[in-house]
Amino acid sequence: MTKTVVTTSTTRPVTAVLPPAPSGPAPQPRKTAPGRLRALDGLRLVAALMVAAYHYGGRGGDVTAAWGTSPEFQFPTLHSLFAYGCLGVQVFFVISGFVICMSGWGRSLRSFFASRASRLLPAYWVAVALVTAVFALPAVAYAAVSPSEGLVNLTLLQQPLGADRVLGVDWTLWVEIRFYALFALCVVLPGASRQRVILFCACWTLAAAITQAADEPLLDLVLMPEHAPFFIGGIGLYLVYRNRRDAYAWGIVAVSWLTGQHAAVQSLWHPPSPDAFSNRTAFGIVLVVTLGFALVAVIALGWLNWADWRWLTVAGALTYPFYLVHEHLGWVVIEVLHQDLGIPSYATFLLTVAAMLVLAWLLNRYVEKKFTPLMRTALSRSR
Repeated sequence: MTKTVVTTSTTRPVTAVLPPAPSGPAPQPRKTAPGRLRALDGLRLVAALMVAAYHYGGRGGDVTAAWGTSPEFQFPTLHSLFAYGCLGVQVFFVISGFVICMSGWGRSLRSFFASRASRLLPAYWVAVALVTAVFALPAVAYAAVSPSEGLVNLTLLQQPLGADRVLGVDWTLWVEIRFYALFALCVVLPGASRQRVILFCACWTLAAAITQAADEPLLDLVLMPEHAPFFIGGIGLYLVYRNRRDAYAWGIVAVSWLTGQHAAVQSLWHPPSPDAFSNRTAFGIVLVVTLGFALVAVIALGWLNWADWRWLTVAGALTYPFYLVHEHLGWVVIEVLHQDLGIPSYATFLLTVAAMLVLAWLLNRYVEKKFTPLMRTALSRSR
């Protein structure tokens, strides 16, 4: 509309043209992504509990000594489901690909290294010392590693150096370290960008396939064809998180799921046998892998942003220390509760999980919260 301004001078009236009034509601500001994906924290704990179910009731070996008999007899109905809990590791790797790409984006190599080292090492060192001390007790039936091998375990390089592991689960940390190294050299060092991340995913996928065909141990050690699809799939899902319409990102996720389910079936399926503790089906393995990818995808798309509860952040904080201590120390607790105190199997199972969660809280409260920031600061400032 126009508005006429009247003046007292003899000059001609001045006409000011104003913009038309808006006919609709005022535009809303664009919503920003949440600062923390709490649903992802919850999924991490679910994956850890899956692994714990496998270690307590879905496999044979040392856990049989803890129960006194095979878990197959302790859990006649659930042991076959617990056997799929080992696939929580694959879910972890998908989450790790997502989180590492997110945390490494825009960071310097020094900052990335400081973040990863301070995240892994304080709780790991305490867990190694704790398990070594408990296994050295005369009343504990499990054999402790030698002092030399225990010291090597502090480096996280015990597996390639051929030393016995203090923590049974730390083979996954060796896998994670190799992934960190690849991502740091190929993405973080030159500077993360969408094009560089896509190229990294494509090259790693192709190189992993070639490695499997070549049957070359060194290439297998570096490129990890058995685990690569899950990390790559997680990276692709982070690209989806940044732009849900990114066709290349969805292509990375699709190829990673297709190759990942095949790798999981190859490593975890075996023909039904009365001598085998668990008889996982190929369908069951594919289903669990698919659910892992799907849940991370749902989180990446923002469909679970409503699950913004603080306790999920606590759950995420407990996941890593719980994962470190639950296996071996859990067997000791199972033996005390079930064989010494006569507590029924299912109650023992739940009480053991609860005890390991309490221990994880203590490690998080008194180790991680205190020493992780100190180590991160020290490593970030070092010249």
